[in-house]
Amino acid sequence: MRSMWKGAVSFGLVMIPVKLYAATEQKDIAFRQVHQNDGGRIRFRRFCSIEDVEVAYEDIAKGYELPGGEVVVLSEEDMADLPLPTTRNIDVVQFCPAEQVDPIMFNRSYYAEPETAGARAYVLLRDAMEQSGKVAIAKVALRQRESLAVLRVREGVLVLETLLWPDEVRETEFPFLDDDIDVRPQELRMASSLIESMTVDFDPDEYHDNYREALQEVVNAKIEGREILQPEPGAEAVSQPSSLADALRASLAAAKGGGKLSIAGAEEEEEAEEAEEAEEAEQPARRRGAKAGTAKSATAKSATAKSATAKSAAKATAARPKSAAASKTATKTTAARGKSAAKEPESTARPRKRAG
Repeated sequence: MRSMWKGAVSFGLVMIPVKLYAATEQKDIAFRQVHQNDGGRIRFRRFCSIEDVEVAYEDIAKGYELPGGEVVVLSEEDMADLPLPTTRNIDVVQFCPAEQVDPIMFNRSYYAEPETAGARAYVLLRDAMEQSGKVAIAKVALRQRESLAVLRVREGVLVLETLLWPDEVRETEFPFLDDDIDVRPQELRMASSLIESMTVDFDPDEYHDNYREALQEVVNAKIEGREILQPEPGAEAVSQPSSLADALRASLAAAKGGGKLSIAGAEEEEEAEEAEEAEEAEQPARRRGAKAGTAKSATAKSATAKSATAKSAAKATAARPKSAAASKTATKTTAARGKSAAKEPESTARPRKRAG
């Protein structure tokens, strides 16, 4: 890299000599305006609209046009008298937390490299800023224009971010901000779920400029004389969402599934959800009906048990006389057997008479 500015960072009474380098570069494919028939370059010449003659660069001055069309001419001598105290200084005026600087104010980024004599003071300022977690607000003049700037630490290097002045940031004057727009809680929950499902650590290397790559392919094909094949559009068609809620459902389902989901699929999911909600709403009634049926069944069973108990008692009562009669009969039989047994010894003891 080649430095584009040399000066010093003014930090209190400390002066840190540094060189600035452009921290970013455009990778766009550059084209020249040429004549279509023969490829000749198109050149622009500076002509005076009054005299209709070409004007040399050294004869060109700056002009400020008034509303009525008149022009006030300013020469280099007029511009040289303007006060620019920060022409060769990055003047640190305060420190603040980084979150207090709105990113919309960022303009251009530059790396600040220390000169050999200021390396120690440079590292001291860098380490102190990293430890405090704050950024430095400074003023600097680059290309004859004073700018507000931020000094911050990135990968061990101080980065100078030029800022826009506050009056260069436009106000957000849009009619919808005054409208009372209602957002349904269900939509807000789905949007929050979608954001949560798509939240990952940012890795800029995962993204590429597809347009630039395709354009480079066209240029390379022209150079090599190849035929350019236009890829056919994909056959997959995604239906348009009929409402914000449908779009959120489809997006959330696609984020969870890692692919695309049509709105029809989202509508099917919505119908399934509604059916589940209806079923959940019917469950309490079913439970109450089940409890009532259980109670009736229990009552019927109790009545049946009582009836069975009564019948059993009646049978037992009816059986008691029969049992008593049988008991008496058994007693009589036992007594008769006793008498018969008592008579048998007597008949046995008598001698038998001998015959004749």
